[in-house]
Amino acid sequence: MHTIQYKLIEFFLLFIVLPISLALNYLIWVKLIIGFFGFVYIVLVLIKTKGNSFKVSKNIQWKTFWKQILIKFLGIVFITTLFVWFTNKEALFNVLLNKPKLWIFILFIYSFFSVYPQELIYRTFFFQRYKTLFTNKNLIIFINAIVFSLAHIFFRNSLVMALTFLGGILFAITFYKTRSTLLVTIEHAIYGSWLFTVGMGNMLGFPS
Repeated sequence: MHTIQYKLIEFFLLFIVLPISLALNYLIWVKLIIGFFGFVYIVLVLIKTKGNSFKVSKNIQWKTFWKQILIKFLGIVFITTLFVWFTNKEALFNVLLNKPKLWIFILFIYSFFSVYPQELIYRTFFFQRYKTLFTNKNLIIFINAIVFSLAHIFFRNSLVMALTFLGGILFAITFYKTRSTLLVTIEHAIYGSWLFTVGMGNMLGFPS
């Protein structure tokens, strides 16, 4: 399991073959089973990896983290608000204003049952497992963003692919700097929740 050849095959199957297969037309329950076993495999590898305790680090620089998040978030708010305003004004804050209970429920489910598993797979597992394959900082961040975008190919939407690639860059940089699953999960949850809030949820699979 620790040889370069094994990791290359594993990487190809988990991060290229599996997400592409989910974009093909076959029974949804088969897709769920494949995705479930893929996730279980990743969790088992993480558990067996020396040093993984899944505890929150005491050395987190919270002030620095929140300052950086605020700057990036304000930019995202400005750009996405303008985008929705000019492309689909009726969707702007539609769920928040008209279905606040649904908005709260979806944000809770999304943050805990979607974002966290994604970050375990695409940041914690990916960076720990393949740091010996992609030793250059910029390369591993770029590859991570590519496969994170590929994970959303089942939406069959080029804008979604572009957004998740950019998001992947941001999340990969955060994880590379902090090595914290918690921090990158918070960041991911904030940006994803905002996209749903501002009115871009439909194309990202959020119910409205």
